[in-house]
Order: sequence, then structure tokens, then C-alpha cells
Amino acid sequence: MAFGRSKGRGDGSRRDPRAASGRRSQRVARGVEATHGRGARAASRHDATSVAALSRANAASMYARRRKRQRRRRVVRGILLTLLGLLAACGVAIGLYAFNLNSQLTGNVDDATREVLSDTVNDEPFYALLLGTDRNQERDDSGDFGVYRSDTIILARVDPGEQVVTLVSIPRDTMVEIEGYGVDKINAAYAYGGASLAITTVEDFAGVDISHYAEVNMDGFAAVVDQVGGVTVDLPVAVSDPVIDLELPAGEQTLDGATAALLARSRHAYDDYGGGDYFRAANQRMLIGEVVNELLSSDPVTIANTISTIAGYVTTDMGVADLVSLAGMFAGFDVNTSFYSGMCPVVSQYVNGMWQDTVDQTAWEEMMVRVDSGLPPYTDESQDFTSGVAGSLGVSSGASEGDGSSVEPDFSGNVIVLNAAGVSGIAGNVANELSAAGYSTYADNAANPSDATVIYYNGEGGAAKAAGVQQTLGGSYQVAQNDGTYDTTVDVVVVIGSDYA
Repeated sequence: MAFGRSKGRGDGSRRDPRAASGRRSQRVARGVEATHGRGARAASRHDATSVAALSRANAASMYARRRKRQRRRRVVRGILLTLLGLLAACGVAIGLYAFNLNSQLTGNVDDATREVLSDTVNDEPFYALLLGTDRNQERDDSGDFGVYRSDTIILARVDPGEQVVTLVSIPRDTMVEIEGYGVDKINAAYAYGGASLAITTVEDFAGVDISHYAEVNMDGFAAVVDQVGGVTVDLPVAVSDPVIDLELPAGEQTLDGATAALLARSRHAYDDYGGGDYFRAANQRMLIGEVVNELLSSDPVTIANTISTIAGYVTTDMGVADLVSLAGMFAGFDVNTSFYSGMCPVVSQYVNGMWQDTVDQTAWEEMMVRVDSGLPPYTDESQDFTSGVAGSLGVSSGASEGDGSSVEPDFSGNVIVLNAAGVSGIAGNVANELSAAGYSTYADNAANPSDATVIYYNGEGGAAKAAGVQQTLGGSYQVAQNDGTYDTTVDVVVVIGSDYA
């Protein structure tokens, strides 16, 4: 009896399941090879190669390269983080440095001083007051903290737009009205009420608003000169001052800080020429101009170092950013043509056992009209009696608007002639001369005497009429716009000074 005869081959043999499974695997493999062809065989060879590549030696080399790349990435990342940290630290350091300089420069400016200073507008001209005090390290070391005096008083007009700087010295013994204290020497204002009272006193005296001020002690000037590498000056005469032990030959020479500071103090070297203070003031203006010239022509590092030096000796309302910005506005500044210099006109007198300077009010007002108009302080060099004796720099005098060189003269209009010379009949004579030239004239006496003849004009076309008047009178007299001091209903007002007589 046959049990469970299998279907299929008919050979009567029983099939082994494992063999069947093996044959199925072979068929699947043949099918895969048939389907993929060379691609499957290439993949198989790649797998074999990859496995071979993972030998002990190759694996070690591969991991070493990978670790090296990771180390490089970590080093680069570390360098970048370090640089960022350094930049941040530098930013903090620069900020702290600037803050420290600002604290030194402006930290001692009190609220009263800030309140009296006027605002500035963009690059419009402004006035600054420069005060040189007799404070120095020797007095500080000795404990002499008495009242310091402002022996040097300079009113500066700064015009960033036109790149013009004008310095006008005011003699320390000039008698003025000091609010709350009456008539006194102008340098007493600082002793009475500090910088704020000095500022308001000069404002009232000069008729201008002051926007900035700077106060420097004697040691500071020497340090600043040394920082810019010294200054070159050209002295018309030899300077011999035994009181401060200063001996300098005439001619061009370069001074270090200590010598420049002595020259800025010297007045007894000029005893044979008149009031030593006036010649000293002229030298001071020259030295300031030379320092400005050296500073503006320096490299950025020198400028930064100079500001750092200034901070140790100067008190001012202007911070580092203000000073740097102002220096930038004056890039290319020509000290020979755009630096103007002069002194308030005064007459020195010995009264009650002391020297006093009495201002020539008319001449002072005329000078300030010129200065405020952006002109040199003097109409001609003869008005500067320190010329040829004290040092000088830049321009002290020059023709004003309406001098006939740029305005076509107009020989018509109404003219008032005022006698400020004190010579009887002189105004009438001038009026007749102008009338013959075509003007309608009227003669009268001026309220105050004047040394200088000035031709003032009003309104549109007034400059041309003033040019005609100047040409008719045949002299290089100052021509200026009337600021309201004289009659504004006529075309021209001629103030005849003693120079005309």
C-alpha cells in the first residue's frame, strides 16, 4: 500500500523542504542578477572594497585625518572668538579712555559756566574765550591755592565754514564794568566769579555771544608744544628778559615747550618799546597759531596724543568728540592766509599807583564790526604798533568790503559826515568835497572821538556808494556795514577820525 504519493515528477521520491528553499534562493539571486546586471556586480565590488578599506591601518589613518580637521575647526573657531573678544575689549577700552579724557576736560566746568554759554549752529561762526591763568605745578605743590588770575584773555572767532580763525587779545588791565562789582580791571572778573563771570564780562565788553571757553595753565602750554614737536617762530628782534632768564636771538628758530612758555610770559624784554603786556600778547597769539598749525598738519596718532595731553592741563566745555570734529572741519587750514590776529585798542595810564588800560571805545567798536564780519581786526598794519617788534603770524589787517576793488563806485546818495577828530570845521570841509562829487551831504559832530576814519554804509547798494566816498576822499579808509550805531536812514555815514586830520 502506498501512502501519500507526491505529485510532480512521478519518480516516486519525496522532496526535501530545505533543498526547495535553497533552490528558491538561487532563483531569486539569479533574478536579481538578471535584473540589475553590471550595476549590481559593481555595487558588490564597491562593498568589498569598502570593507577592505576598513582595515585596522586604514581606519586609523582615516580617523586621524578626521580628528585633524576637527582640531582645525576648533582652532579657527577659537581664533574668531578671541578676535571678537579683543574687539569688544578694545571697544570698552576706547570708550573708557574717551570717558576719562572727557572727565578731565569738562569735569571741572560748573553749571553756572554752562548756563552762560550760547549754543552753536552747525558750521556757523562762533566765539570762544581763551583764558591763560597763572596756575602751575609749582603753586600746586607749594599748597598755594589762592585765587588764580587770568593774565591772558583772548577772544577767538572761529568760522569752520570759511576756515578762518581770529584772535583778539584783551589786555588784562583793561578797565571795564563787571556786573556786581563795578568798574575794575577785566582780569578781576575771573577772580571774583570764575569762568562764568569772566565770560559774561567779555560778552558785554565785546558785544558778542560766547559759545565755548577754554582755560589753560602755564605748565599745560609747554606740554602741548612738546607734544606737537615744538614750534618754529620768526622773531623780528632779539628777546632778552633777565627776569625770567630768557635769551633768544632774532630770526627764525624752533622752540621747545619750556622755551615757548617763557616767550609767552616775557614782557620785560620789551620795556624799551612801550607796554610789555602788549608785545607779550602778540607773541602769545603767534604761538597759539603755530601750535594750531602744527597740530592740524600732524598725523592722527599725534592729534590723539595731543588731545590726551591737553586734557591734563585744560578745562573746557568741549569734549573729545567736539575737538576731533572741529579739527576735521579745519583740515587743510592755511595759517598764513586764514589766521587773523589783533589786540583791543587801549591807552595805558598810571592812576592811583597802578597801571590801567582805558579802551578807545570807538576804535574798539569799529574793530569788532570788522571781526564780526569775518575781516582782519585792523584796516592797515600801521594800527598794529607791535608789528616789527613782537612775533606775528597770519594776517592782522586787510581791506574790507567796498574798498573799490570788488565794488563799482557809485557817486550818489545821502551822506552824513561826523567830526570825531576834534578839529573844528573838518566835517564841513569833507561834506563840501563829497557834495562836489555828487553826494547830498550833511555835517555834524560825533558823540565820541576816534583815531580812525570809518565809512559806514546802509542797505542795498550802500557798499557801492561807500566805495565812491572812499575813492573821493583818496585814502584807504575802513569801510564797514553800519550795525545800527549810526543813522540808518541815509546811505553812508562818514566818521572822520584824527588820522584824517
